[in-house]
Amino acid sequence: MKKVLTLALMVMVAISASAAKKKEAAKDANKPVFTIIKENPITSVKDQNRSGTCWDYSTLSFFEAEILKATGKTYDLDESFVANKTYMERAIQVVRYHGDCQFAQGGSAEDVLQTMKTHGIIPQGIMPFPGSLYGDSLNNFNEFFGVLEPYVAAIAKSDAKKISNAWKTGMQGILDAYLGKCPEKFTYEGKEYTPKSFMASLGINLDDYVSITSYTHHPFYTTFAVEVQDNWRFPLSYNLPMDEMMQVIDNAVAEGYTIAWGGDVSEDGFTRKGLAYAVDSKKTEQSLQGSDMAKWLKMTMTKKRDVIDSLGCAVPEIVATQELRQERFDNWELTDDHGMLIYGVAKDQNGKEYYMVKNSWGDTGDYKGTWYMTKTFIAANTMDFLINKNAIPAEIRKKLGI
Repeated sequence: MKKVLTLALMVMVAISASAAKKKEAAKDANKPVFTIIKENPITSVKDQNRSGTCWDYSTLSFFEAEILKATGKTYDLDESFVANKTYMERAIQVVRYHGDCQFAQGGSAEDVLQTMKTHGIIPQGIMPFPGSLYGDSLNNFNEFFGVLEPYVAAIAKSDAKKISNAWKTGMQGILDAYLGKCPEKFTYEGKEYTPKSFMASLGINLDDYVSITSYTHHPFYTTFAVEVQDNWRFPLSYNLPMDEMMQVIDNAVAEGYTIAWGGDVSEDGFTRKGLAYAVDSKKTEQSLQGSDMAKWLKMTMTKKRDVIDSLGCAVPEIVATQELRQERFDNWELTDDHGMLIYGVAKDQNGKEYYMVKNSWGDTGDYKGTWYMTKTFIAANTMDFLINKNAIPAEIRKKLGI
């Protein structure tokens, strides 16, 4: 009897092991194998760490790539300089509005562009390294904004009939304490610069950059300020039909340009392993029928991502449409929560095309800081993006009057 039980146990273990191997083999078969179609030169991956500065890192990465394309020179531009200038200017606006607008860590590509136009820029190494002033190895804005937000709110919501300019001195003191003081002059590679003269030396024209978006609540081929909180400077974006918006991205990559992309990465299909799919929830749920798993909509985010990882490049995707983009924007599903840098195109073993996108979370994920995001994901989840106007196809530029 013992021999029979032992034999039965061995058979069960073997069956279980075989099933596990088959499951793992299926998962491996679905793991994307990428072939690069086009990869444009970019600078190294950075880490924003615990700070809401993706807009800063991604846009400076964009300008670093623009300088590299124009001159062949590699620069590491300073995010702290931009943040110092931007947070002061945003605080001034909040005070002018008596607090009836948002003061937050987030921002947009326009903040970097306007800082470079107004104040110039500096290379890394002039101001303190991020986090070093308060004993951290990278940015950590928890304490910083714990001090800064109530300070701005106290001024903006003051009952005083008149306020003095002293609050700006205090504000600047907080910014300098956590980010470092912005230099008026500095020496780089043996030459003395101001931030403006350094900007002028970089070989790019800041008037060459435009923002593109795609929504139907404004006429196509006109401009409007995209209605999101972090677009606090109200810059105008050119409004294109979705298909032409995507044509601009494809043309830019093909012509050797990168794109400072802003959009929604809170979707189920944006994984922490370096992939992004515009998941069709209904079809994905149908593919799970007969399993012992809960239905898709009842799953936790972690479970959903496990399923997406197991399905890999076989995950069903939605069809991105202009109507769906508008519906999701109007009902708050499509949000503006992250900035990244599109710099290439690749395809998987099934021929599906993905954009190669540089993130600012350090060397995380399976691809060391790069995310492979399907073209459908980008079409569905783009809020807006900054691009060199020379990267836009001639026929579209003509329609926009650029």
